[in-house]
This record gives sequence, structure tokens and C-alpha cells, in this order.
Amino acid sequence: MNHPYICVIIPAYNEEASIGKVIKAIPKIVSEVIVVSNNSSDNTETVAKKAGATVLIEKNKGYGYACLKGIKYISEKEKKPDIVVFLDGDYSDYPEELTKIITPITENNLDFVVGARVKHLREKGSMTLPQIFGNWLATTLMRIIYKSKFTDLGPFRAIKYDTLMLLNMEDKTYGWTVEMQLKVLKKKFSYVEIPVNYRNRIGTSKVSGTIKGAIFAGFKILWWIFKYSIKK
Repeated sequence: MNHPYICVIIPAYNEEASIGKVIKAIPKIVSEVIVVSNNSSDNTETVAKKAGATVLIEKNKGYGYACLKGIKYISEKEKKPDIVVFLDGDYSDYPEELTKIITPITENNLDFVVGARVKHLREKGSMTLPQIFGNWLATTLMRIIYKSKFTDLGPFRAIKYDTLMLLNMEDKTYGWTVEMQLKVLKKKFSYVEIPVNYRNRIGTSKVSGTIKGAIFAGFKILWWIFKYSIKK
């Protein structure tokens, strides 16, 4: 992959204050930036369009719903991408690190890469205690049950397009990230984690920022892990 065709999918719900910064920071090697507005009620869509992104609208609320909308869009294009990158719209990730995220795919032919939010690269307060504990619990269970080497469920990730389509993703809400990782493990695709920087997001988190969101996210993550352990 000397000159890969790369698409970025950004799920976004009421991210007008941050989405422009995210799009602007994405490296120019990306062919198309796709922002999926998850029924936003603010100016997310307008800001994203002005910044040069393709904007889709998904009225069903849920992180997975938005990601699936983006996947459907690229699957229907005449020219399919080589690599798909998923990135949050809240500016907590560093979009300029995309080149680092895709390198194991372009240079070593790996299938999947997760940006790991390691402690020494995280800004203080950028991950809540429920997030930190949830990540630890989920990745520990994955290591015990599936012999996984994952240490994070980070949203900043890159995957070969063909690999992504073979995963047949289906989760529509909080279990999206862990579903992808579990299916990569189950289908024995090659993967690696790359340490990435992580900062405090702009605005309030729709998941970890609420008790309800944190509880449902934790439940969905554990549900996916044990669902696959039963199938083994």
C-alpha cells in the first residue's frame, strides 16, 4: 500500500464546538472524511460541511447506528477504500496521529489497529474512573477468555476495508468497539495496539458523562464478551 485510499468515519452527536477542529487536523492523505450526525440538534452538520466533510444523517441514536451508516455509505461507493479509520468527533483524539495508526497496515500488512490510550499519554481527567475501570475489566476478561493482547477499547482505530466487511458488524449502541475487537479475535485477523495521546474532550461526554450512559455501556460491553465466550 504505497498510496492507500483512506476514508475516515466520525460519529458525531452535537459536536459543533469540536467537529471543525477534528476535520482540520486530519492528515491530507485521507481521501474522504465522513461525519455521521447522530440526529444532532445543534450546528454539527453545518460546521462539518464547511470544513469539507461528507455529512450523513442517522436519526437513530447510538454510536453503532452512526458507524453502520458510514459503513453502508462507503460500501455503496464505486471505489472502495483500502483502509477505514474510525475517530471520535469530540477532539479528545489527536487526528494528526492517523498516520501512526495506519502504518502497521500499510507497512506490515496487518488487518486492524487500535489506538491505545496509555496512562502516560493521557491528559489528566480525560478518562473518567468508570471508563478506566471498564477498560481494565473488559480487556482483562478478553485476555483470560480469548488470550487477547488488547489493553484498551479506544475509539481511534484503523482497519482494512475488506476485513471490516468480513466482521459483519451489528451492534448499534455502546458495544460497537468491543464487538469489533472480539470479532477480530474470533476470526484470527492480525492486530496491534499503537499508543496514542488523549486529551479532555470538548463538551460533555454522552456516555461516560452520565450515570445512565456509563451503566449501559458497561452492560453492553460485558454482554458481548460473555456472548462470544459461550459461542466458543
